[in-house]
Amino acid sequence: MKKKSAPLNLEQKALLAQLERVAEGLSATFAPFCEVVVHDLMDPAHSVLSIHNNLSGRTPGSPATGLGLARIADQSYRQVIANYPNQFADGRQAKSTSVGIKDSSGRYIAALCLNIDLTLFQSIQMAMGQFLAVQSDTAICESLSPASGDAIRIRIDRFAANLATTPRSLKPKDRRILLKELKESGYLDRRRSMETAALHLGVSRATVYSDLK
Repeated sequence: MKKKSAPLNLEQKALLAQLERVAEGLSATFAPFCEVVVHDLMDPAHSVLSIHNNLSGRTPGSPATGLGLARIADQSYRQVIANYPNQFADGRQAKSTSVGIKDSSGRYIAALCLNIDLTLFQSIQMAMGQFLAVQSDTAICESLSPASGDAIRIRIDRFAANLATTPRSLKPKDRRILLKELKESGYLDRRRSMETAALHLGVSRATVYSDLK
């Protein structure tokens, strides 16, 4: 990818500055489960200008995505793409919306992208499904095997949902309570269970071991 061939003009600078304020407002409104990213499409090799409520692990200066490159290559490319399925690097499902920003000449210069972590909402949906289910002869949640990575993730999701947050946004004191509950229930006694919990919580294995002391 090539770097910028020319500096931004006054109009382009003003548009990017206003877009930053929009991103700040959206991220504050939809925290903690919505990541808001401002892309500078004039510099595709370092397109990420800012990232709010960072859920993807990217940093300012990261390159443009395939969608950004498509807009750069084709000025007639769709300006608004809403609610398309996406996925974070660690496998969490996301719902994304991307809005391309053009200057007065009709050239794409920026993009505003929203990436919603669906973990919390899936946990709420699951909890509601269990609440509404009627089953007389068995307890549905207790049939999950502690050996299953999915069982650990589900247990973590439920804990976070009860606090109206996501696993990665848990406060350290709440995370310690959760991990001790997992340990006492036998969820962390199986192979790779600590790694599964650490990955889903967005912390290192060392942090998990430390929280359990």
